[in-house]
Amino acid sequence: MSVDRAAALELQRRGLTAFVRMFAAGAERSALFERNGVVASIVPAVPERSVINSVVYRDARSLGATLGDLTRAYEEAGVHAWTVWVPEADRDAAALLEAAGHRLDASPTAMVLDLAGIGEPTRDGLDWDATAAVEDVTRINDLAYGFELGTFGGGLASRPPEMPLRLYQARVEGRPACVMATIDDRDDCGIYMVATVKQHRGRGLARRLLHRALSEARARGLRTSSLQSTSFGYPVYERLGYEPICALEMWERRE
Repeated sequence: MSVDRAAALELQRRGLTAFVRMFAAGAERSALFERNGVVASIVPAVPERSVINSVVYRDARSLGATLGDLTRAYEEAGVHAWTVWVPEADRDAAALLEAAGHRLDASPTAMVLDLAGIGEPTRDGLDWDATAAVEDVTRINDLAYGFELGTFGGGLASRPPEMPLRLYQARVEGRPACVMATIDDRDDCGIYMVATVKQHRGRGLARRLLHRALSEARARGLRTSSLQSTSFGYPVYERLGYEPICALEMWERRE
């Protein structure tokens, strides 16, 4: 692995924190909870989707000291489902959350890429740019994940001000077919909300679009890229050179 494991885990924590801050600033009634190294997005517009109401923490001790206040903050906002991202090796945090009523909901794979190792994208005629509309990015993610339309849009109604967020799209016959978001964090490019319209899957759109986004990130001087992959997306990222770091467990509390 070209990126040190401890450094890679820190990239994941920072990347997930950026994800949380994006949703905390993405809609009018949303709020950021930040205390003792615990950071959470509280999004009342989407009270039933825990991935949008996400929590990242510094260590199990800080999480334990803050969990009561965090739980009350979600309850007072009317949010019924929220999740805490836990690296698989942190059994103390997992045990703490299980005792508090959380249940393991999913375990995506944390992955990291050294941007020095990627080649230049091929000239394959992909119709793409980095000016996708927020509405298209959220709509295509809703369709891809089987959510009701307006779910991601409820959490990301507009671009958060002053956040280095880029929204990429690839078009088929002039219409957005694949989208993704990137957020620069120091010298890391975080990848989020990668989704392809169902009827256009199998064409390599996500891989080709991501390759272009990574090439641009390297040109901006960034050195690494980090993401959290579902099993469906894993082959796409592996082909581009991303390396698995660990599982990231999503411990959900649902009222």
